Amino acid sequence: MSTENPQVGGSATAPLLGLLPTVGAPAPERADAARNRRKILDAAARIVAEKGPDAVTMNQVAHASCIGVGTVYRRFGDVAQLLWALLDDRERQFQEAYMSGPPPLGPGAPAAERLDAFLDALVDRVGEQREILLAAHSAAPRARYHGGAYGVMHTHVALLIGQLRPGSDSTLLAHLLLAPFSPDVMHHLTVEQELSADRLKAGVRELLRLRA
Repeated sequence: MSTENPQVGGSATAPLLGLLPTVGAPAPERADAARNRRKILDAAARIVAEKGPDAVTMNQVAHASCIGVGTVYRRFGDVAQLLWALLDDRERQFQEAYMSGPPPLGPGAPAAERLDAFLDALVDRVGEQREILLAAHSAAPRARYHGGAYGVMHTHVALLIGQLRPGSDSTLLAHLLLAPFSPDVMHHLTVEQELSADRLKAGVRELLRLRA
């Protein structure tokens, strides 16, 4: 499906969400295979959270998930593929939350509240996955802007901006609003500048209201 990002005016957001491109859904699988996949991804996520992505090995993930290492290899091939699958899994969960979850992040709240909730959630998401996102960004800095996940976020933000500012260049404004969430910028702010997630969220909201 196309990931082009239309400039949208002031129409209701909820009915338009069905037009958004989505991150590809995983292929159907047996219930036991799905359970094993969930256990493996959850175990990998715990290791990343506790020790960072460099600490992830297939043996460690197998031990933490109580699943045979052979099964882990068959499902994901190697550590790199496992980490990309973990990113995709977390992105899909995030996407479901802002496209169809409860308000204010999901449909049903005013556009301003939804935009605030989305940006707050994005601060948390980038913070939680910072090291993996930074590694992926370092390997291919421009790849972020050509992936389906960015296209979905951009379209969502453009729709909300279009509601808040009918007639504005919502496509451009959405790019500019998402720019600070690049993994290298967030790494600089959270690690090198030691800014908390709460301070980042407050700063983003203040930035949006400078010329209100």
